[in-house]
Amino acid sequence: MREKIESTLVDLKQQNADDREHLFDVHIAALDRNHVGLGGRVLSETDRQELHQALQSRVGGLTVDDSNVQVLRRAEPLLMVNTTNLTSLHREPSWLAEQANQLLYGVQVEILEKQDKWAFVRCMDGYLGWAYLHYFTPAVLPPATHLVTAPVSWLRSEPNAESSLLTRVLGGTFVYLEGLQGEWAKILANQTGWVHTDDLRNLQNIPVTASQRRTQMVSDAFRMVGVPYLWGGVSAHGIDCSGFAQLVHRWSGMTLRRDADMQMADGKPVEQPQLQPGDLVFFGENGDRREITHVGISLGGWDIIHSSRSRNGVYTDNIQAVKDLRESFVGAATYLV
Repeated sequence: MREKIESTLVDLKQQNADDREHLFDVHIAALDRNHVGLGGRVLSETDRQELHQALQSRVGGLTVDDSNVQVLRRAEPLLMVNTTNLTSLHREPSWLAEQANQLLYGVQVEILEKQDKWAFVRCMDGYLGWAYLHYFTPAVLPPATHLVTAPVSWLRSEPNAESSLLTRVLGGTFVYLEGLQGEWAKILANQTGWVHTDDLRNLQNIPVTASQRRTQMVSDAFRMVGVPYLWGGVSAHGIDCSGFAQLVHRWSGMTLRRDADMQMADGKPVEQPQLQPGDLVFFGENGDRREITHVGISLGGWDIIHSSRSRNGVYTDNIQAVKDLRESFVGAATYLV
C-alpha cells in the first residue's frame, strides 16, 4: 500500500513540477492499515481535492486524512500592490537567491505565505516567487488611466524641467493621471509628481487592430535599444528576452505570460515565410521545441530585435546571418490576430 501511495504522490508532483506556476509538496505523515495521514503544502483547493481523489481511486478502500495539507491560496485572497518603482521576485526568500522576475509599481500580487520579511506571492498571471514584503501594501490604487512608454520617465516636484527630481518611473508602469498643465502631466505612481506628457500613453489610445499594433510595436521596441541584458529583468534598468517581449506587447495593450516557453505555448503558430513585424520568434537548445530558451520580436522576415546575453542587451540581428540564431531557431507565434 505504501508503494502505491508514494507512487501516486510522485505522479502528482511530476504533474505539478513547473514551480514557476505550481506547488505540490506532500508527504506521508502517518500510515496505519487502510488509513493514511498526509502533510505538506499545495497551491489550491483544487490541488488538494485532486490529491484526495487520486489516492482513493488508485488505492482501494483507503481512508485519506489530508487535514494537515496546507492550501496556500485562500478563499478570500490577501491582495497587495508593489509601492516601489521596481522590485525583484526571487526563487527563495533571500536577496541572494536567483532573480526570477521583477515587478513594476502598482503590480498586484496574492500573498500566499509570509516568512520573516519575505512573502511567497502569486502574480496575477500565475507566476510564483518570493518578494520583499516591506515594499507591498494592501491599499487599493485608483484605476490606471495611462501607461508609461518612455524607457525611463523622470518624476518631478513641479511641472517644469528645473524642479527637483522625486524619482523615476519605468516604462511599462500603469499610472493614474491627476491633471495636466501644458506639456506636463501630474501622475500618481510610487510618488505623486509631474512627468512630460510625451512619456505617457492614454489607455484609451492603445492600438486595437493587428496592423496598428504591428506598427506601434516596432516603434516601441526601438525605444529600448541598448538596454543591458539582465536575467529576470523587465525594465530599462536591465531586461531579458521574454521580459522585453512582454513589455513591448504591454505597450500595445496585450498581456503575455512571463517566460519564453510560456509565450510560445500561448501564441498562435506562424509559418516561417510569413513572419510579420510584431510576431515572436523562438529559439531552443538543439532546436528542441520542448526546451525554448530565447525569444525575439520579428521586424518582418528574418530581421529581429531582441534582448540577448550574447549582445548584452537589446539590439537587432538577422536570424540567417547569425549562426547561433540560425541553428537554434525553433518556430514563431503571434498574438496579433
